[in-house]
Amino acid sequence: MKNLLLRFNDKLYMTCIWVAGLSVLTIALIIPWGVFARYVLGTGSSWPEPTAIMLMMVFTFIGAAASYRSGSHMAVAMLTDRMQPNLRKAMSVFSQLLMATICLFMAIWGTKLCLSTWNQFMSSLPTLRVGITYMPIPVGGVLTLIFVLEKLLLGDQSNRRVVRFDVVEENEGAA
Repeated sequence: MKNLLLRFNDKLYMTCIWVAGLSVLTIALIIPWGVFARYVLGTGSSWPEPTAIMLMMVFTFIGAAASYRSGSHMAVAMLTDRMQPNLRKAMSVFSQLLMATICLFMAIWGTKLCLSTWNQFMSSLPTLRVGITYMPIPVGGVLTLIFVLEKLLLGDQSNRRVVRFDVVEENEGAA
């Protein structure tokens, strides 16, 4: 069961990486189009900037979930590194519980935000509902919560092969 869950989370992690990466790639393609349309064609497009902002939200919240699992998120360990091992372990569990609380907040209130703005439409993209633009918040909260629970229940998975391509897992043997 543990291996099945870890494999599922590996696929979820890679999906987060791909979604975040494609968001950044799309931003890198549409912003130059907006500049080209405005300064070369003389007619500014109204969609590149709001689209880039929405993609930045996707990149931020989905990428943060992947960053959390890989252990590459911002962490200040100056205080905890100087603690005794048993106190350090307790602080780690406490911080995971705080993180789970934040994720639940994002999931619950982000969903409420999506639902309350669902019938509104963006002025710059009139076919797009405002509620859709806020969806990365609850989705990112749920994804991060999955990775927080994984860390609480199964331990740190930041050294798995899918996360660190240069590391060989113990059960895979030497290369």
